[in-house]
Amino acid sequence: MATPARRLLTVNPGSSSLKIAVYELDGTEKLILSAEAERIGLVNGRMRVTDADGTTLLDERGDLADHRTALGALLAWLRSRGVDRRLDAIGHRNVHGGSRHRDPQLITPELLAELRELAPIDPDHLPAALGVIEQMADAHPAVPQVACFDTAFHRSMPRLAQLYALPRRLWDTGLVRYGFHGLSCEYIMQELRILDGPSADGRVIIAHLGNGASLTAVRHGVSVDTTMGFTPTGGLMMGTRSGDLEPGVLLFLLQSQGMSPEALGRLVNREAGLLGVSGSSHDMRDLLDRESSDPRAAEAVALFCYLARKFLGSLVAVLGGLDTLIFTAGIGEHAAPVRERISAGLEFLGIELDPRRNAANAPIISRDGSRARVRVIKTDEDLMVARHVRRLLSASGVDDV
Repeated sequence: MATPARRLLTVNPGSSSLKIAVYELDGTEKLILSAEAERIGLVNGRMRVTDADGTTLLDERGDLADHRTALGALLAWLRSRGVDRRLDAIGHRNVHGGSRHRDPQLITPELLAELRELAPIDPDHLPAALGVIEQMADAHPAVPQVACFDTAFHRSMPRLAQLYALPRRLWDTGLVRYGFHGLSCEYIMQELRILDGPSADGRVIIAHLGNGASLTAVRHGVSVDTTMGFTPTGGLMMGTRSGDLEPGVLLFLLQSQGMSPEALGRLVNREAGLLGVSGSSHDMRDLLDRESSDPRAAEAVALFCYLARKFLGSLVAVLGGLDTLIFTAGIGEHAAPVRERISAGLEFLGIELDPRRNAANAPIISRDGSRARVRVIKTDEDLMVARHVRRLLSASGVDDV
């Protein structure tokens, strides 16, 4: 009788979302199904489950009060189908690893205690992520869990790229630029090496443009700078996050407008960005649909593209040129008008898009002969987590996964 294939489950919590993927380990990581809960803590939440071919297995709407409720509902569905039986490991995308945690690690009570100390840095992600880890431990107490850190890819950045112009005593407390979307960047670089090995050793910029958005400069396969900093709020404007703000703006809001720190946190993380500028939606698809009739929607799109173009130019300066530009994540992979507007006027940097390729979301959207090759690559943070977990457990000899 054949031995059942081993299974690995990945968990990817966002500020108002939660993704789960189940893989069978059969030579490679083979996706069995993926599940997602959206609009957690908001009205009209949604749960979707699809198989490896994209066939919808579940699509339900209803309020999801918090991440515990959402995870409980998804686990109940998995359990009813027997999908979560024989799990050999559970891998977690953990947004912040701080200055001490770089490599994926088996989750222990000691690691959890250290991660709880980081919660004030990113209150929109870390508390929910830690709650998910504890809930999974309750559901599967005998299954080893592994934390994979979104900051890890950027720990290779030069010291100068990590520092803020603040007193040195603050650096020692961990107040430095960490960078995020590292698991996505790592996956993209692995894919680029498969597609075009020499390009992966060149000067690359990864534009991870989704509800969270950042740009990362990569040279010789390692991160040398990125737009996000101490928290995922910094850098480029995003769906609901402000991105970079002059410190005086924050002081003005605190001191002259009487805003509390809690209210300021909500403002820059949940009420700003595309939502704040448009006054209607954080979703780029909605804004592109409305921009011809809604000036505020049009301005939100225009500001996003302008700021992305400005950050892109600064990272090209850091790299001393550009060989490859990669668009990824929801906006980067699907919003051809956004890619076009970000790239417009950057011919002097070697960026020249082919309009037809761009409109078709082709794998390569640059013109033949352009100095910089522009690609569209679908990211997969869940698969990156699965790869890390399998590698760690194999090295640790945990059940020979």
